[in-house]
Amino acid sequence: MAETSSGNRVSIMMPAAITLLVTILRLVGELQHWSPKLFNTEAGGGGALVGISWLPIIFGPYFALKLAGAGDGPASKGKAIGLSLASLPVLVVGGFLVGKSFSSGSAVLAIVGFVVMFAAAFVARAGWPSLGTTLLKYAYAARIPVLIVMFIAFKEAWATHYTALPPQLASAPFWRQFLDAAVLPQLLLWTGFTVVVGSIFGTVVAALAGKTKPAVQTATSS
Repeated sequence: MAETSSGNRVSIMMPAAITLLVTILRLVGELQHWSPKLFNTEAGGGGALVGISWLPIIFGPYFALKLAGAGDGPASKGKAIGLSLASLPVLVVGGFLVGKSFSSGSAVLAIVGFVVMFAAAFVARAGWPSLGTTLLKYAYAARIPVLIVMFIAFKEAWATHYTALPPQLASAPFWRQFLDAAVLPQLLLWTGFTVVVGSIFGTVVAALAGKTKPAVQTATSS
């Protein structure tokens, strides 16, 4: 019978190690009150130059070129690019729902929004499964350490962006703060973001480099 030989695997160890080092550096920088341009301690931490949210722009192409170079490219580069781009509005819609939940106070709407953002990852993955799977693994390797840091930061009341809460959570019990501000964003929102952004840049760069050779089909006898 015919089966797909997509056994080529790209290690996420080096990117994950670099991401962990950046996470640790950011934590130390915030605790030591280093330059706010590099280590923003405000809610969300947006705009800080030292952070891991922009790393998918680098590691998306890295994974894509490694996979394509090993003959594990997408079946169609047009489909891969198209679905990665199509995943972006899904991510945006999910973010909009989460934002609306803040003003409405609806926990259900917030959960739906986070799930939609996570689902965006699988829209992107449909165009290039091996790249999407690799990015999913990398996303969790990047975000689980952040989740651990946030748990400690909450418990120790560290003054960092990890513990900067929106007003509606300021007086909430610990479990609610950690669930809403840490678990759901890290495991759903940022995972979806990582796969979507990594897929967009990865598929485009691989296509421009001319390295989108599809996974080899091999025939084996039963």
